[in-house]
Amino acid sequence: MFTTDQREHLRTLLLDKARADTRLSGAAITGSASHGTEDRWSDVDLFFGVAAGTALQTVLDDWTDFMYAAHGALHHFDITSGPAIYRVFLLPDCLEVDLAFTPANEFGARGPNFRTIFGQTNQVPQMKKADPSHLIGLAWHHVLHARTSIERRKVWQAEYWISAIRDYTLALTSLRFGKPSDYSKGADDLPREIMAPLEDALVRSLSFEELRRALGAAVEGLLRELSETNGQLADRLASPLRQLASFR
Repeated sequence: MFTTDQREHLRTLLLDKARADTRLSGAAITGSASHGTEDRWSDVDLFFGVAAGTALQTVLDDWTDFMYAAHGALHHFDITSGPAIYRVFLLPDCLEVDLAFTPANEFGARGPNFRTIFGQTNQVPQMKKADPSHLIGLAWHHVLHARTSIERRKVWQAEYWISAIRDYTLALTSLRFGKPSDYSKGADDLPREIMAPLEDALVRSLSFEELRRALGAAVEGLLRELSETNGQLADRLASPLRQLASFR
């Protein structure tokens, strides 16, 4: 496993390389290190602006070759957000390195986790929060498909849908309390009395009895959350969702 000193050393090397790369117009530290909440398990998160007239893909490919040749990267994948490409690397010592590249005119803070190291930043649109209506739609959709999977005796698929219902409920609760909703990043900061009932929605085995029980708990957790923000919708959805979770 990587040490914090190794992580800091690598981040310094990457920023030094960025300063020397004339194709880059700016660099910033993002993630937990940008605002002093980095811990033993934090990643390296860097965000780069690519100078006008330079092909972003060429810069991305060159840096990718560098990560493999100089730092032994084992694999990578991409996440896109608007014009930015986030290339996520895994190193042999289990350190994750996220390198994002965006055109120079899009180089700027899209959220609170952004600390400029060099270059000119721009006013750019802030990242949009998740749409509660969309999350609710996904949740009721998953209730329907969880029941279908149980009836079809597809136990792993049923477990997937039930767990996802719980996850979307957590996202809705996180939004209500002003916490990050993606990947349950804010869930551990939610009040204990809110979170405790959702523990019943954890699937503890793949028996049909347990899947039915967990589905019922997930539905009740979802309806409790909906009643806090949209009582009329909770009332409309209560009967069909409880019907789907009832196996009498």
